[in-house]
Amino acid sequence: MDDGNTYRSRFLITGVGILSEPTLPKIEGIESFKGQSFHTSRWAHTPVTFAGKKVAVIGTGATGVQTIQEVSKEAGHLTVFQLRPEWCAPLHNSKIERDEMKVIRTGYDEMFERCAQTRAGFIHTADHRGTFEVSAEERYEFWEQLYASPGFGLWQGNFKDIGTDPEANKAMSDFFAAKIRGRVNNPILAEKLTPKDHGFGTRRVPLETNYYESYNQENVELIDISETPIKRVTQNGILTTDKKFEFDFIIYATGFDAIFGSYSRIDIRGVNQRRLKDQWEEELATFLGFPTNGFPNLFMIMGPHAMQGNNPRNIEYNVEWITDVIRYMNDRGLTRAEPSLESQKGWHDYVLEQGKDLLMTQVDSWFTGINSNIEGRQTRITAMYRGSMQSFRNRCEEATQNGYKELLEGPSKKV
Repeated sequence: MDDGNTYRSRFLITGVGILSEPTLPKIEGIESFKGQSFHTSRWAHTPVTFAGKKVAVIGTGATGVQTIQEVSKEAGHLTVFQLRPEWCAPLHNSKIERDEMKVIRTGYDEMFERCAQTRAGFIHTADHRGTFEVSAEERYEFWEQLYASPGFGLWQGNFKDIGTDPEANKAMSDFFAAKIRGRVNNPILAEKLTPKDHGFGTRRVPLETNYYESYNQENVELIDISETPIKRVTQNGILTTDKKFEFDFIIYATGFDAIFGSYSRIDIRGVNQRRLKDQWEEELATFLGFPTNGFPNLFMIMGPHAMQGNNPRNIEYNVEWITDVIRYMNDRGLTRAEPSLESQKGWHDYVLEQGKDLLMTQVDSWFTGINSNIEGRQTRITAMYRGSMQSFRNRCEEATQNGYKELLEGPSKKV
């Protein structure tokens, strides 16, 4: 530890999270700003008020959207610096009355059972119909219904081919683009807020509450940095290729080193003092997303190539599976678990096969390992499992039924 203490254990289980290590943009002069600035995940610990202040938000991803729609209510002037827009779906949150909450609680078992049956572990799942299997009238009526519904239904409960068929995805994207134009008064701004480099649902879909309406306010300004890039942060604000801005606050909504960023911060070493970070830079590989070759008895909750979706449900499954392995080992006096290279190769091939038809694998995002703020992270990779939750769990159960031989044979040892 950084305090000099050393702890020893037979097993090491990591629960460091897939979106917990923030990244700042590669902009000169960030440290020179004399106002208050912070990444959204490292918010100030003392109360912050934006009333009457000049505020900058850099980034319009999921966290940026949440920040912008709230800060715009209070700030004297808000300037949003956008690299690329996202398809932001209405959240439709509402107050839950006490009686309604009682009803919801009585249905927890059924709700969790429903999550266990759907493709991504949400209460929503893809409609059994294809986009063009219904009439245009039925199609738009269905989309209007989803657009007016709360939660991830628009993303996770859409027609079954939205994520695989380019024509179906374009039809949905056109529907959504019309919604943006209908909510943003300025047609030029509406176009800037409409994604052009990816279709709906191929990147993480942020959920919003009056996000688009924020840009109808006189105190909100949008700067498209693909047209006028940021040159540097100054002592008093931000300098672009077009203008010098002065700010009281700069908020960085610039995302995370997703999935394996937190592992890189820790000096994890395995056999022969091999660094995990070095190994993954050469080849990102695990077995089922839990262990990795060369690092015996290291179990990762939501490691690379693990199932992503409704992550609280997925984390629970990860914990249960890892617990069962350790129990199995203890019952048999086994002391070492380490997947073979062959096991990892088989899992990697399976991961690729399960996601090969998805449009999201053809788009730059943290889903595909891209992060423009990190050196060497500009090439798409397969960073997570993109098949169904059922196919993932079936493969894990297969490993269990085989006595974990892919994990325990060869390097395993008895006391």
